[in-house]
Amino acid sequence: MRSVIAFNDDWLYYAGDVGADVPDSQFQPVTLPHTNVVLPHHNFDNAEYQFISTYRKHFRLPEARNGRRVYVDFDGAMIACEVFLNGHKVGENEGGYTPFSFDLTDYLNETGDNLLTVRLDSTERPDIPPYGNVVDYLTFGGIYRDVKLRYVELCHIEKVFVRTLDVLTDKPRLEIEITMRNQGPETGAELGASIYNADGEEVTFSDIWASVPGYSTETFVLNGFNLPQISLWSLDTPTLYSVKFWFGSEVQISENPLQFGFREAVFRDDGFYLNGKKVKLRGLNRHQTYPYIGAAAPARLQRKDADILKDEFGVNIVRTSHYPQSPHFLNRCDEIGLLVFEEIPGWQHIGDQDWQGITLRDVQAMIERDRNHPSIILWGVRINESFDNEAFYTATNALAHKLDPTRQTGGVRNFRGSQFLEDVYTYNDFSNTVLEPDFTPHLVTEFNGHMFPTKAWDQEERQVEHALRHARIQDKAVSLERVTGAIGWCAFDYNTHQEFGSGDRICYHGVSDIFRLPKFAAYFYESQLDPAIRPVIRPATFWTMGDCSEGGINPLVIFSNCDEVEVFFGKERFGQFPPDRAAFPHLPHPPFVIKGLSLLWGGHTYDDLRVVGYINGQAVAEHRISTRGVPHALTLTPDDTELYADGADMTRLVFKIVDEYGNRLPYTNQVVSFELEGPAELIGENPFALMGGQAALYVKAKREAGTVTIRATTPRLELAVATIQMR
Repeated sequence: MRSVIAFNDDWLYYAGDVGADVPDSQFQPVTLPHTNVVLPHHNFDNAEYQFISTYRKHFRLPEARNGRRVYVDFDGAMIACEVFLNGHKVGENEGGYTPFSFDLTDYLNETGDNLLTVRLDSTERPDIPPYGNVVDYLTFGGIYRDVKLRYVELCHIEKVFVRTLDVLTDKPRLEIEITMRNQGPETGAELGASIYNADGEEVTFSDIWASVPGYSTETFVLNGFNLPQISLWSLDTPTLYSVKFWFGSEVQISENPLQFGFREAVFRDDGFYLNGKKVKLRGLNRHQTYPYIGAAAPARLQRKDADILKDEFGVNIVRTSHYPQSPHFLNRCDEIGLLVFEEIPGWQHIGDQDWQGITLRDVQAMIERDRNHPSIILWGVRINESFDNEAFYTATNALAHKLDPTRQTGGVRNFRGSQFLEDVYTYNDFSNTVLEPDFTPHLVTEFNGHMFPTKAWDQEERQVEHALRHARIQDKAVSLERVTGAIGWCAFDYNTHQEFGSGDRICYHGVSDIFRLPKFAAYFYESQLDPAIRPVIRPATFWTMGDCSEGGINPLVIFSNCDEVEVFFGKERFGQFPPDRAAFPHLPHPPFVIKGLSLLWGGHTYDDLRVVGYINGQAVAEHRISTRGVPHALTLTPDDTELYADGADMTRLVFKIVDEYGNRLPYTNQVVSFELEGPAELIGENPFALMGGQAALYVKAKREAGTVTIRATTPRLELAVATIQMR
């Protein structure tokens, strides 16, 4: 039978290119995912991660081979590697964003010790995408995704593609394309699949007789499923089904069955349709990198990013700029109903024929890995913002359509009139508006970003304008029927090369900071949530009378999904106001832009701000901001209060200096110090020189159970304490 075994534990790491003569005692024990160097969250040189390192893993086979082949599967290692087993080279890979596998069988010691060695080159090599020219993001080094050990029978399932068809009719269909690989003599047996609903109940199955000649690969299609009434996968009800396979007596996928969803997603000239319903796309771009750990984030952090985008920011689509991202992130998008536009690695540059060959391999690897995700609605098969290249992009589009005829393709460009070879004209529109499209279907894939970088501690006027620019462009996108939607640049601030970003090598383009903590622009996106999910009321102000030009706060901008807001200064009622539908006529929930505030000089009392939101005449939410503006408390909040004691699990630990009502104070520059007690470690700068009133560290589990206590201190404020259980 097939077995897939986690292979992340008990690795050894050396930050250099060394041979077998260097003893294990010179290596550091690590657990994957792993970054080749832990860095500060800013003010570092990308050269610091650019070196060749060596990974080793001693292991015995966790179960008997019993005639099966044994593979090692890497989800990702940055950026090129050679892999050796017991001194024999078993393969090499170039490229850091797609999975790769090697057959270990011929060099295994089946009854004794084995040594797996990975020589990992993390330099920014111009022969491997995305490099060859300047790139506006970093490719942190390390074996930064999961590794697995996989046992398969000589004749085994190699690839699976689940296709759901005619889902909006009274006779939906299911086809499963299965590619079989035979590494032994000729084999014939029953090939089948069972389908399970979200409750784990088997609902249908199909099987055929499959004969695969010796030492060959064959593809079969199962289509004899007798489907019962199905539930569609949608934004609000992302219903997932699962499938298990067998070939003869071999159960191909058992503990982790493949998941899929019944849904129809199509871009038409007049918009994007999900299950026959027109949906205006409103989204953000996401880089997969994190402070301190680069891209080496475990499953919990990857999944948390999807939750932030959907639940906290309220978007319905994310673009995986500019490369295929973690399977854990995509799995969570499936589970919560977050649409995905996934694209190949690259940034503005097209290399030589060998470079293009790696890109074509990336197209294939991306689609074959991810085509069963119902969340993915579009393949990006053009190097982001590159020049036209008819032969190259004809090839990438043809390959994508061959591998997945059920999805359309897009190709992100940043200039008008670019040759349109894809199915959807995906365009980075930096006009500070949304232009009428030259081609349809048309999707705006970036806007704002570098046009108006904004730090979490910038002057209030800039932070408000940053948010309003997102609001104006999303409003304009809604107004244009031939524009399917707009995906803002970007969700999170990110580390970059010296040619980009600010002086500390961060691009402050995000609607949240690098720690995933919101700026005012994130409040705008949150305010577009359906109030049935939760009422939102977010004043875009720090309520300081001397921060804005000429003093005072006029206008007062409030992001909310309420019908009306009522504004108070202490006990004094200023008035009740509707949203600004004149300036934002197309948004589901326009901002409130309240003018006429002349505090101090206009007879109104400068007191605490209180804003009450009303829906259908009923008060449903309120928000308060103190006038005092001095630190009231230091808060310390982990995202999770339990972690797995597996040596890899991590959670974000957010700390803020706040006013009496819990609002961050953006101009506090205090130093915060931390102490940790228990079986975990803190990842990040300690002590931390706070800017913007908020930041985060990470708590990483060790390999024992127990209680972890973290204490944070800063001058003049009480101690803050958080506890996390290691299970």
